[in-house]
Amino acid sequence: MTDEVPKGSEPETSESLKAFGEVVKAFRRRAGLTQEQFAPLVGYSVPMIASIEQGRRLPSKDFVARAEEVLDAFGVIKAAAKHLTRKAGLAKWFEEWAGLEPLAVTLYTYEPRLSPGLLQTPAYARTLFEKQLPAMSDDKIESNLVARMERTSILTERPETIFSFIIEEHALRRQVAEPEVMREQLDHILALCERRNIDIQVMPQSRGHHAGLDGPLCLLETEENTWYAYSEGQGTGQLISDPKLVSILQQRYARMRAQALSPEESVSLLREIRGAL
Repeated sequence: MTDEVPKGSEPETSESLKAFGEVVKAFRRRAGLTQEQFAPLVGYSVPMIASIEQGRRLPSKDFVARAEEVLDAFGVIKAAAKHLTRKAGLAKWFEEWAGLEPLAVTLYTYEPRLSPGLLQTPAYARTLFEKQLPAMSDDKIESNLVARMERTSILTERPETIFSFIIEEHALRRQVAEPEVMREQLDHILALCERRNIDIQVMPQSRGHHAGLDGPLCLLETEENTWYAYSEGQGTGQLISDPKLVSILQQRYARMRAQALSPEESVSLLREIRGAL
């Protein structure tokens, strides 16, 4: 498989990535290790090591920690990692929104296609990446998976942030993975329903017209009480900051919350879907 990715699916390399790669390469050579010898010591493939050293891939936190330990780098690798400016496994057009998510005090998501990314389990997300077209390399799949799982951490790391999710019933019933993966995914969503700061609602198939038919929608509020919206299509994404348009999207989301099942009714339906698998 190739390491090439579709044009526009990843941000361009940055000077900080190149500098980090040179730091890793210098300490690897200092340790007298080739890339082939170094790769198994940190648990990554040789192509991934080459990509990191060339400044084409942003390393995961796990890689940084392992490289620091294996190469006995006096804290230099960890220090260099603090200045990296590119997110691994995130499309260029999604990066700005992903950077806002950890700053949100309120975050709303409407998803008509699949389980929302913030709610996905590793197995569910991996299946989506493995079946994506064009096909991804193994390293790219791992990079994307790491990025997605790091994003999901805000659900537990920010207990005071208010999260609301509205998911179409057919998206939950769509068996995009093996039954055991789907059961785990639904169990995960049900567990999240128990958290005080997370509301999950299902838009039932019996609901005809509703306010979200124009497509996926995300809204968030920052600590400065500024609202942003995000809309995504195939291979594209748009961060929306115009107050008038954001206000319209807020109105639509508010209407959808009234049109969807209540959180309690949604839990009952989720259990029904889970039991049918």
